Amino acid sequence: MMKKMSISTSKTSLVLFLCQIISALDVPLDSKLLEELSQPPTITQQSPKDYIVDPRENIVIQCEAKGKPPPSFSWTRNGTHFDIDKDAQVTMKPNSGTLVINIMNGGKAEAYEGVYQCTARNERGAAISNNIIVRPSRSPLWTKEKLEPNHVREGDSLVLHCRPPVGLPPPIIFWMDNAFQRLPQSERVSQGLNGDLYFSNVQPEDTREDYICYARFNHTQTIQQKQPISVKVFSMDSLNDTIAANLSDTDIFGAKPVTERQPVLLTPTGSTSTKVELRGNVLLLECIAAGLPTPVIRWIKEGGELPANRTFFENFKKTLKIIDVSEADSGNYKCIARNALGSVHHVISVTVKAAPYWITAPRNLVLSPGEDGTLICRANGNPKPSISWLANGVPIAIAPEDPSRKVDGDTIIFSHVQERSSAVYQCNASNEYGYLLANAFVNVLAEPPRILTPANKLYQVIADSPALLDCAYFGSPKPEIEWFKGVKGSILRGNEYVFHDNGTLEIPVAQKNNAGTYTCVARNKLGKIQNEVQLEIKDPTMIIKQPEYKVIQRYGQVSFECIIKHDSTLLPTVTWLKDNDELPDDERFLVGKDNLTIMNVTDKDDGTYTCIVNTTLDSVSASAVLTVVAAPPTPAIIYARPNPPFDLELTGQLERSIDLSWLPGDENNSPITSFVIEFEDALHEPGVWRYQTEVPGSQTTAQLKLSPYVNYSFRVIAVNRIGRSQPSEPSEQYLTKSASPDENPANVQGIGSEPDNLVITWEPLKGFQSNGPGLQYKVSWRQKDVDDEWTSVIVANVSKYIVSGTPTFVPYEVKVQALNDLGYAPEPSEVIGHSGEDLPMVAPGNVQVHVINSTLAKVHWDPVPLKSVRGHLQGYKVYYWKVQSLSRRSRRHVEKKILTFRGNKTFGMLPGLEPYSSYKLNVRVVNGKGEGPASPDKVFKTPEGVPSSPSFLKITNPTLDSLTLEWGSPTHPNGVLTSYTLKFQPINNTHELGPLVEIRIPANESSLILKNLNYSTRYKFYFNAQTSVGSGSQITEEAVTIMDEAMASRQVDIATQGWFIGLMCAVALLILILLIVCFIRRNKGGKYPVKEKEDAHADPEIQPMKEDDGTFGEYSDAEDHKPLKKGSRTPSDRTVKKEDSDDSLVDYGEGVNGQFNEDGSFIGQYSGKKEKEPAEGNESSEAPSPVNAMNSFV
Repeated sequence: MMKKMSISTSKTSLVLFLCQIISALDVPLDSKLLEELSQPPTITQQSPKDYIVDPRENIVIQCEAKGKPPPSFSWTRNGTHFDIDKDAQVTMKPNSGTLVINIMNGGKAEAYEGVYQCTARNERGAAISNNIIVRPSRSPLWTKEKLEPNHVREGDSLVLHCRPPVGLPPPIIFWMDNAFQRLPQSERVSQGLNGDLYFSNVQPEDTREDYICYARFNHTQTIQQKQPISVKVFSMDSLNDTIAANLSDTDIFGAKPVTERQPVLLTPTGSTSTKVELRGNVLLLECIAAGLPTPVIRWIKEGGELPANRTFFENFKKTLKIIDVSEADSGNYKCIARNALGSVHHVISVTVKAAPYWITAPRNLVLSPGEDGTLICRANGNPKPSISWLANGVPIAIAPEDPSRKVDGDTIIFSHVQERSSAVYQCNASNEYGYLLANAFVNVLAEPPRILTPANKLYQVIADSPALLDCAYFGSPKPEIEWFKGVKGSILRGNEYVFHDNGTLEIPVAQKNNAGTYTCVARNKLGKIQNEVQLEIKDPTMIIKQPEYKVIQRYGQVSFECIIKHDSTLLPTVTWLKDNDELPDDERFLVGKDNLTIMNVTDKDDGTYTCIVNTTLDSVSASAVLTVVAAPPTPAIIYARPNPPFDLELTGQLERSIDLSWLPGDENNSPITSFVIEFEDALHEPGVWRYQTEVPGSQTTAQLKLSPYVNYSFRVIAVNRIGRSQPSEPSEQYLTKSASPDENPANVQGIGSEPDNLVITWEPLKGFQSNGPGLQYKVSWRQKDVDDEWTSVIVANVSKYIVSGTPTFVPYEVKVQALNDLGYAPEPSEVIGHSGEDLPMVAPGNVQVHVINSTLAKVHWDPVPLKSVRGHLQGYKVYYWKVQSLSRRSRRHVEKKILTFRGNKTFGMLPGLEPYSSYKLNVRVVNGKGEGPASPDKVFKTPEGVPSSPSFLKITNPTLDSLTLEWGSPTHPNGVLTSYTLKFQPINNTHELGPLVEIRIPANESSLILKNLNYSTRYKFYFNAQTSVGSGSQITEEAVTIMDEAMASRQVDIATQGWFIGLMCAVALLILILLIVCFIRRNKGGKYPVKEKEDAHADPEIQPMKEDDGTFGEYSDAEDHKPLKKGSRTPSDRTVKKEDSDDSLVDYGEGVNGQFNEDGSFIGQYSGKKEKEPAEGNESSEAPSPVNAMNSFV
């Protein structure tokens, strides 16, 4: 229910109702009333303060105002009166103050540049506009300049300056090429805020002659173009070529390669800079860096975070943009440019100033004679703005005196005003960044009450809905409004009504008995007036038989019912929809009075059908789904949930009970077993339904228990073995009377949050548990076991109360009792709580440590006295840490460990200790507040343990019978090392282990040479360290001795033996002789395989004999397609030349590549599959075979 609102009976001297209505932002008064009331001028429309105009068009300076009588207008220009009658180019619009300066017929805009101000005046005062600065826009041309080409080395940075002409307003800058295509930008190439084009590093593809900067002047819709800029990038390859040909090593370009460079800021320069921005504007900060690779920009705010939801990054994160800045955004902003070689940063100190802005702008006052009022003008800014007042456009210091007016800084106080006190006041708030000007009038009127709502207006509402009865009024002084029911009824009061400031009477839950005539009375000291309105309460429209889900066979007939119940005075209209759209335009659809029938059903009729019932006051609807199937349904009985009950009715209304009856819906072949009744409390929890009770399915009435101060409505749900039905429509509402609470808050607790307080908390009662208005709680407490009286306090709308000044951790009895406007709940039960805890005062004593072994110790302590705990004892914490290792005597970073022992335990185990180390520990008691002081540090030492494995084992320098072993000491010796143990045994080719040999080595040794080992044998080694406690874990390694030198000499490659070399030379000589014989026979034309092929098949590749030198072309073998080397044929005298013989041997040798040396010997290599060369070392004792030797012959 809405909170009750009442009309104050005291006079008000501030903003009255007329002021709100006359304001352009509020609902206007009746037009006839506006015509009758006098009103000072109000500026309704004006041109902006900074007014930039197009010099090619007429200048229109706006100034519109309203008032009664209509105001007249005048203008000043540059502080002096502007006589528009003397300037033929200037006219003022009729019934308006708007100036029109004719530029298109010969006038020049520059001649009318200046500061203009409009004044609107009538007999009640004068309002003024802002100072309007009129300036024509400018779009000048670029100055002529000679642009030299830019020659840049690849990888260097480059800045192309735009330097656009100064325009009004400033132009928008962009870069394009000759084809009017925007130049692509990236992290490497981008445009700065000043319009310059920055290259972090240039690349060869940046070479072009048409870098063109454009300036667009939006106001005049013109674009100016700078002369094209040429950029030539010299790549390092071309530079090196050029340098080699033309330049010396000391020339400017040099022959250095492209080198990567750390970032350097191109803009801004230096390490710091400053920036001032105005509140509410957009802050733009920029950092552009050179470097190779291209640097990446990151932004941070020193000492704070960048504002969320207002921070944006633009131009590839080179620009930081913060919108709607405020003073809180002042500070140091750091940009960091980073690449793989380093970083550079720049800090921008930002200061946010503020032009004046309103805190409280003055508002129009409507007063009656003799009343008081104030005009308040409060503004803020940075720096703080100064406030000045004007009256009717004249500084108030020189304005005509008004005895009812007193100026007090930013406030004008009016006392006992008269009609002559009407005026328009201007407040000016200004600082170096701007000004604010506000007009506010004081209108002194004496008007008797008027009621603007038509007489005998009829209001019709549906039962249980809100009813709003209007009583729009006006008067000066502001009238008081009272409502009566009936002509002679008593004044309306109580929780069932809400009275709004605009005169409207609201009945939140209108019932039948609220129907009738209501009278609104408006009165002030000048008179009284009343008006009657009529209220009718109508029954709600209900669908008592809703359409149901249907499954129908194709080409069948189906009908949906929609039976309604409505108020007899309302005319309902029933509309059917299919799938939330109109029914198809099909004669098969027949709409009856209370049903929809579909004939000859088809598949496209499948869907959801909705019945909508509308009256002039309400609307209800219900839907059902139609499913079209091909086959007829099976004859089996279909069981479904029951349909919802309907036609709920309330009877036998009493304070704590009511009778509810209903009609059951269709049970759908499954008997209804029970009905569940739920209720809604529209007063406290509208829309929330709660369980009330459940009755057997044979029962259709129930007597329901009620709680006071609840606006009940009920609904019923039917249940069968299939499930629950949909809820029924709600019953009518029933508001029970108020009563004192029946119950007290639950879960009352008393727990202190500080050492000197007690926090009492409880679960507040729900709305329907309050039993009446004005729900409060009586909170009581007293110290337990002390003969004290109860201390109580009454609170509301809270679920916690803090009692301060209590002793530390003492028990208290607390209780919380509910009460409302009608009385108290029953006496509550008491609970025991405690005031707040404080840190324990005493440390545990007699701390003893018993070392169990090298990694485990047991600690004992005496418990502290419970009084010194000063809170709930939670346990003890043992802090322990390693001081140093006794074996190394080296300290390290102390890492404290903590073990917590719950409850009043006085001992604990410390696991995971390191052997042979010195430890310290202390013990602290813990309560709910925290830890107490630590006991004195207790030192204890752990005994030695077995060491870890040696850190490494390396085996080097293998010989025939010896190996060198090197090792590192254990990472964790865990005591004093006494010795090392080395065990080793041989491993044969079948991986069987031989006898194990063990050697004891002194602890100070780190290497050992093992001698008298077998040659070419693999050994496995086991190595560990010992302390006095025992042996640690071992490390293993394997190694091999090298082969015996005598056996190695016997296994020399056979290819190095003299007899084998002689044999091979003889074989080669025989082959050579055979080849020579074959070659001679070939030249004689004898029959041999090649000659037979030539005779049988003329080779087309044989070239004819050349006439100049008598030689033939190349010969091609058709079988292997290997071309013969080009050479001379045998001469006619049959003699064989040496070079001919050489060529023929090579060409016909199959798989032999060789030639004769100067001494006539043949060097070559036999063809065949070449075996893989043996790996280094003597992995195998097997001798090489003769075949291998031949293949390796050279």
